[in-house]
Amino acid sequence: MVSNSTFKNTVLFLLVLFVSCGNSTKISRTAKPTLAEAAATPTRIEVGAERIALYGPLLQGKKVGILTNQTGIVPQSASGTSESTVDFLLRNQVNVIKVYAPEHGFRGTASAGEHVKDSKDSKTNLPIISLYGSSKKPSKEQLKDIEVMLFDLQDVGARFYTYISSLHYLMEACAENGIPVIILDRPNPNGSSIDGPVLELANKSFIGMHPIPVLHGMTIGEYGQMINGEKWLNQGIQCKLTVIPCNNYSSDMPYDLPIAPSPNLPNMQSIRLYVSLCFFEGTNVSSGRGTDLQFQIYGSPFLKNMPFSFTPQPNAASSDPMNKGKLCFGENLSKVEVTRPLDLQWLLKAYNHSDQKDRFFIGFFTKLAGTTTLKTQIEKGWTENQIRETWKTGIENFKKTRAPYLLYTK
Repeated sequence: MVSNSTFKNTVLFLLVLFVSCGNSTKISRTAKPTLAEAAATPTRIEVGAERIALYGPLLQGKKVGILTNQTGIVPQSASGTSESTVDFLLRNQVNVIKVYAPEHGFRGTASAGEHVKDSKDSKTNLPIISLYGSSKKPSKEQLKDIEVMLFDLQDVGARFYTYISSLHYLMEACAENGIPVIILDRPNPNGSSIDGPVLELANKSFIGMHPIPVLHGMTIGEYGQMINGEKWLNQGIQCKLTVIPCNNYSSDMPYDLPIAPSPNLPNMQSIRLYVSLCFFEGTNVSSGRGTDLQFQIYGSPFLKNMPFSFTPQPNAASSDPMNKGKLCFGENLSKVEVTRPLDLQWLLKAYNHSDQKDRFFIGFFTKLAGTTTLKTQIEKGWTENQIRETWKTGIENFKKTRAPYLLYTK
């Protein structure tokens, strides 16, 4: 339970925080970690979830919902070990009454794209409402009795990683029902990297909802502020939004995730390669699903002169992987040093080596790219440098758009 003294000590901070959070475009710069906070623990990054002194008073006497999954953890809490944010909140006597789950489910075990059903958590007995089942946006009935909504998911900084789409729909539903949202922020493992083509709204889908590059270079808290400020919610409505920032963090810091964000991103090498290899999801080339090297290898039956081979098979993370049961030829990148967060070299190499170029791309590729241009450029034999040149204007314009919402730049 958060004490009355804690409340008094933080009320001035929170008043400043809410000045810019009601229906406004961005949080106040005073929400950044103070110099005193930074000096107290100069080496360890504190994620938003563990800073309950800042957001606990906003939950007192409220019925609370939370959108989270296995990445919502509080590291080395007062219990002596890391624990889930839900358990942490309940232990601090926060009245959590519902848990909402994104793609992969609350425990993060469902395959990509797999329909996730409503259920009940066996540990806490709380109802779990799936936001990756029949509807990705919570209904008025599903939000019944909720007085404040928390959001705690670990993003990876990529446009087609669907947790930012889940955030969009949660904010939209809460705005429509007058429910304030609090984002418990977490670092972006891709830092401030911005790269790739900007999505064209004609190609909008759940794997790309907003006109941003493939790599957006923001934490999910910053991204939520941009959704609000740019009025990307339905009919331009805005959510009453508060971001609880990370402490001792700046966007140029390296950050290794303490837990896998989804079943097919099992380690940091897969996360570093994800943005580059995810384009294969829109081709006839496997990105390693159905193996234990997901997003660390690639291959296809049509790349027979490539040096590495593997055969995808259904497993716990992928029930129906691309090229299931077929011998694939490609490359093993599990030990490769990743020097560029978005690297087209492997996509271009696979296309150029394919003996089935007319079958290389599938319709999903345009949704991933967010534009029809990239497919056309590859088919015409453009080099990576030529392709990158066409991204520059969009990236520069995006940098200007996102600037007001940044919390961690020096």
